[in-house]
Amino acid sequence: MSGKGSSMAGPFRRPPVKRLIVCLAALVLSSASLPARAAEATGAAVSLPPIKFTTRILPNGLKVLSVVDRATPNVTVQVWYGVGAKDDPAGRSGFAHLFEHMMFKATRDMPAEEMDRLTEDVGGMNNASTWDDLTDYFEVVPANHLETLLWAEAERMSSLDVDDANFKSERAVVEEELRQRVLADPYGRFTQLAIPQASFQIHPYRRPPIGSIADLDSATINDVKAFHATYYRPDNAVLIVAGNFDPAALNAWVDRYFGPIQPPKAVLPRVTVKDPPRKGPKTVTVYGPNVPLPAVAITWQAPAAADADAPALTLLDALLSNGDASRLYQSLVYRGQMAQQVFSSADLRQQPGLFYVGAILADGKTPQMGEAALLGEIAKIKAKPVGAAELDRAKTLLIAQTLRARETLDGRGFALGQAYWIEGSAARANDDVAKLQAVTAADIQRVASKYLPVNRRVVIRYQSDSLRPPGAPDVGDGGSAKVVARALTPVQAPPPPSEPKTPPAPGAAVQTVLPTPAERTLPNGLRVIVARSSALPLVNATITVAAGGAVDPPGKAGLADVTATLMTQGAGARTASQMAADIEALGGELSAGATWDGSSAGVSVTPAKLEPALAILADAVRRPAFAQDELDRLRKRTLDSLKVSLNEPSFLARSLAAESVFAGGPYGHVLDGDPTSLASISRADVLALHQTWYRPDNAILTLTGDITPDAGFALAEKLFGDWNRPDAPLPSLAVSQPSYRPRVIVIDLPGTGQAAVSVSLPAIARSDPRFYVASVANGVLGGGYSARLNQEVRVKRGLSYGAGSAIDPRRGVGPLAALAQTKNESAAEVVDLMLAELGKLGAAPAEPTELEARKAALVGAFGRRIETTAGLSGYLAGLALQGVDLGDLTHYSPSVDAVTADQVEGFAKAALDPSQATVVVAGDAKLFETKLRQRFPDLQVIAASALDLDRPGLK
Repeated sequence: MSGKGSSMAGPFRRPPVKRLIVCLAALVLSSASLPARAAEATGAAVSLPPIKFTTRILPNGLKVLSVVDRATPNVTVQVWYGVGAKDDPAGRSGFAHLFEHMMFKATRDMPAEEMDRLTEDVGGMNNASTWDDLTDYFEVVPANHLETLLWAEAERMSSLDVDDANFKSERAVVEEELRQRVLADPYGRFTQLAIPQASFQIHPYRRPPIGSIADLDSATINDVKAFHATYYRPDNAVLIVAGNFDPAALNAWVDRYFGPIQPPKAVLPRVTVKDPPRKGPKTVTVYGPNVPLPAVAITWQAPAAADADAPALTLLDALLSNGDASRLYQSLVYRGQMAQQVFSSADLRQQPGLFYVGAILADGKTPQMGEAALLGEIAKIKAKPVGAAELDRAKTLLIAQTLRARETLDGRGFALGQAYWIEGSAARANDDVAKLQAVTAADIQRVASKYLPVNRRVVIRYQSDSLRPPGAPDVGDGGSAKVVARALTPVQAPPPPSEPKTPPAPGAAVQTVLPTPAERTLPNGLRVIVARSSALPLVNATITVAAGGAVDPPGKAGLADVTATLMTQGAGARTASQMAADIEALGGELSAGATWDGSSAGVSVTPAKLEPALAILADAVRRPAFAQDELDRLRKRTLDSLKVSLNEPSFLARSLAAESVFAGGPYGHVLDGDPTSLASISRADVLALHQTWYRPDNAILTLTGDITPDAGFALAEKLFGDWNRPDAPLPSLAVSQPSYRPRVIVIDLPGTGQAAVSVSLPAIARSDPRFYVASVANGVLGGGYSARLNQEVRVKRGLSYGAGSAIDPRRGVGPLAALAQTKNESAAEVVDLMLAELGKLGAAPAEPTELEARKAALVGAFGRRIETTAGLSGYLAGLALQGVDLGDLTHYSPSVDAVTADQVEGFAKAALDPSQATVVVAGDAKLFETKLRQRFPDLQVIAASALDLDRPGLK
């Protein structure tokens, strides 16, 4: 699916490849090797509270689902339409997605971009996504704006009114999104084009939801109008409202705004074509530019999501690739070191879909080797039933992940909307858990044999263009796929204006009730912070140590991150495999890593599983094994991952900006390490860093969620009270800011489909009293869809899928960094626009309405961040790490509100001089270097193949 929002917030994600990006750390165990304690630790299964919703159907066919939650000051409004990419007209691939973007333009009574004024500018958010089967639009706003949003959604349904200028601008944005998601990503062509095209024969699922440049260019504004008239009708929509509202008021507002909308008499066109059964195996080899490692995928035909076999296939998928104890990771990544990344998917859609497995191979491995290894794991599943402990672990982890997804209002709304349109009933959101629990080992074995026969597989091999034999065809763009033409509803004149022509005024504000953190310092110096914050049965536990990338020794970039990650790869009496199995048997997900100023390890579980999970976390932090073979594995995986990242324009632009801005200082390297530094890190380095910095008087334990302070303090004392504090004093944590010289750097990445533009400069430390002023200044510049950068680069000119900026105050001076991706030919123009906006920030005060809107957006984003147990835990840990009083939790909103326009202008003038900015452009240099050099004669051009991240000169 794809989002309307900027590339910094709303990523394009096609459901079939949901794990390609996230399954980087799945550690596999066969049922025979599972430790006995994994089964013992599981105990009672994780329970999932049902979503309590009510249903109404209006006379015009609109379905209304509502969920009341009095514990929140917010509400989500979502409208899910039964039209997706599979319904794209012939010759118009990507049209449903393009149309999704158009829905944020004008209506009869709303000017273009008004949805952002009604949401982001009052502290809320909005976005949308296009799936193969549906399109959903969603907002989260303060609850007193509910009526306003219902009015706005009814406007979009009944009276969309897009002019030619808006249409062409947004079409250009979508094309930039395509370049970013498909053409600039080393594996975009593989996931978005090659896999669906090879796997489906005639069904429109074979076309990418994001479309093709040619088809997008051929779309017209009349297509938009006909598409809206055909599919955007009340009897093809589900309205979902969840949050703090009065049900009677909701019913009255829905009747008022949606009730008068009448559906057209024309019958809704539906896709009825079916892919024929496969007659035999097929292998397809495709090639792409800047592909650092080969990849392979194997697909099979699968049933629809509503099929009785769906729960068993979902669990089969989980057994293969979900979590740190899944089979594919163990076999291909952990033990065999065959792959850098593995994935699988039970891609069960409204109509028959796919099941597939795949891998991005390790350096030196071939697609043929990966194919054999993947098929070997499928054969094992068919040959021998999974063990009870392994199956139980997969169920527990799936259900716990579902529980975490439902922490937010919009998460609960999504569950209902997906269940309704994909599975045929919103009630399936609750029923599916029971069906998962009922799946047996025999069911897994049966569906594997039924749906994954070797002689019905399609294999897609993906390799670098450098290996392409003469005459080999290129992967298509999906635009020429044959589909059955469907008649669209004739466009009719819009109905005459009716009251109200302006949005209804918001109601009385609902007061936010913030959690109250309690803290205690144990005798050994460990600081413990507990905040009860959730009615859901979830607790997040995180240990944070005040030592991050800034303490990496010279030439050892990435050491802090390697040390933190290795803590989860064996600790106490557990091997890496046992550690993964035990935590997942509890429904937990153990994660660790480093930021610039701190390193952390954390886990999220239900309250009943907290003590055993916290015991594993304590082992990870206090008694890590740091085994040499685990270090070697991690190093190889990270180096292979870097091969991918170094072919991504955005990674190069961000990394080089950081290195250049802080060159010579503690922040002047790649946080995760570079090829040279990673090769030099030894076990002795890891042990030395851990011994120096991992001590109770340099650590913070945060516990958030469904837990009382007394219970949290008792657990902390039990599991960490005997952690001894060393006699040696802590080394200094001061971070110096080196002398700074702005630079303009071009990284040449020939053949990449897009350029990434970064503009950065040193800004402030977290301890700086101007912290809130700086936060608001960044909010005005690039902190959201409605901020200046996105308005200038995306909305007005269609040059990027999204442009924005972020400020990162640290223990030392941290950066302000702006980023956008654009077609290579527009890179120089985007650089000029970004520098111009940076200059305007300090040239004149922001208008009152703009300033208030950006402050509201900051406060709203803060509220949504601390809405989840993990978000609250991270925020509290960050305050403690930076030495900020925990009272900032309650002071944040009033402190932001107190910032004035003069303060923002003064800060920008003093700290954000565009002439002092470092500019990095990573892309196909031949397409923009000449223009850029006219503006910056001294720019430095470095070939990506010659880049050395471990040297101050970068080569």
